[in-house]
Amino acid sequence: MQTLNTTLLIIGGGPGGYVTAIRAGQLGISTILVEGQSLGGTCLNIGCIPSKALIHVAEQFHQTQHHHQHSALGISVSAPTLDITKSVEWKDGIVDRLTTGVAALLKKNKVQVINGWAKVIDGKTVDVGDTRIQCEHLVLATGSTSVNLPILPIGGPIISSTEALTPKSVPKRLVVVGGGYIGLELGIAYRKLGAEVSVVEAQDRILPAYDAELTQPVHDALKQLGVKLYLKHSVLGFDGTLQVRDPEGETLNLETDQVLVAVGRKPNTKGWNLEALNLDMNGSAIKIDSRCQTSMRNVYAIGDLSGEPMLAHRAMAQGEMVAELISGKTREFHPTAIAAVCFTDPELVVVGKTPDEAKAAGLDCIVSSFPFAANGRAMTLESKSGFVRVVARRDNHVIVGWQAVGVGVSELSTAFAQSLEMGARLEDIGGTIHAHPTLGEAVQEAALRALGHALHL
Repeated sequence: MQTLNTTLLIIGGGPGGYVTAIRAGQLGISTILVEGQSLGGTCLNIGCIPSKALIHVAEQFHQTQHHHQHSALGISVSAPTLDITKSVEWKDGIVDRLTTGVAALLKKNKVQVINGWAKVIDGKTVDVGDTRIQCEHLVLATGSTSVNLPILPIGGPIISSTEALTPKSVPKRLVVVGGGYIGLELGIAYRKLGAEVSVVEAQDRILPAYDAELTQPVHDALKQLGVKLYLKHSVLGFDGTLQVRDPEGETLNLETDQVLVAVGRKPNTKGWNLEALNLDMNGSAIKIDSRCQTSMRNVYAIGDLSGEPMLAHRAMAQGEMVAELISGKTREFHPTAIAAVCFTDPELVVVGKTPDEAKAAGLDCIVSSFPFAANGRAMTLESKSGFVRVVARRDNHVIVGWQAVGVGVSELSTAFAQSLEMGARLEDIGGTIHAHPTLGEAVQEAALRALGHALHL
């Protein structure tokens, strides 16, 4: 067995792991990165990026069909057809460009990448095949995996998001189990690609992690698209049809060609001998402090492995910080807010505290919304649903939260996060000239409305 020595060893090459490695390389730290599958992890290969690509294909196809039937824009086209194989090739091309880019960045920063599955021996020793790696600092960045339902084992007609992102064909009927963001993003995409889609959700509404006012426009859009919702329904099993129990306790049989199981994700703690470290846990996640340190000295955990919120941008920020800590800098992970974005149609953004969360924290807040129905840019994008909402303290007008639902609002998340990180007040946003015509004007108008003088309402 050959032995390699390094200052820093990272297990996992997803957004958290590869960013840690790049930053460590920039700081001159000798670094080895171990990845068992593809660089970029879930996010680049079977998550964020391919799902956005498929959503784009679905939207383009849907729009073209719309122009074939009845377009208010005066565009008419003959009935479109879809070659899903070509769509998947295009999506794979994007993934390939990005993963190749990650590999090039790691090489440029002198990071040694070892392809293989890690087996932890102790806090300073990891085996990969017949190579032993000794390190001073160990970063665990193994990400998360889809939660499986024992009664719906993946295989054949029962698929996870991974299979849903590489379809060989579009099923005639698809039932999505789980009304969270993953299930709805993919469910809406498949509906726009032509499938009949139903969503089964155990809670009493879709996107239960978000507040009802925010999710209502998405609920309305699902109805308009013809997506069937089975709320307060629980899954019993599958034998050619999907059996579900309705709120009255009756059993329904849902006819379907495929079942997409999208009931959430869990930290990936299995299969690499994590048990050897005997770390303190926080539920199913590894417990960390404000420097991403675990209960073992010089062993760090970042990203989904360290629990909620399971977001690629959180993992990246943690990874950058950990690399700087190892280089001797003083840092702590205390973001004011981390944006959560849901790429449904319409899109959803939550940054900072919602009205309910502000109330629960004992804050007396002003809550104010501005509808996109009164925004010129939204109208020109053929979208009038949704709003921007601001939550600010009544005493000093410091903004504690932003939420938005509407077309393209994912791009507003940057402005929202920046304003919270900089401690902006309503007056700061209201007094900043926002370009016209943009969706961002609704941000300024929400702040002005909170101050009692919205101009366009």
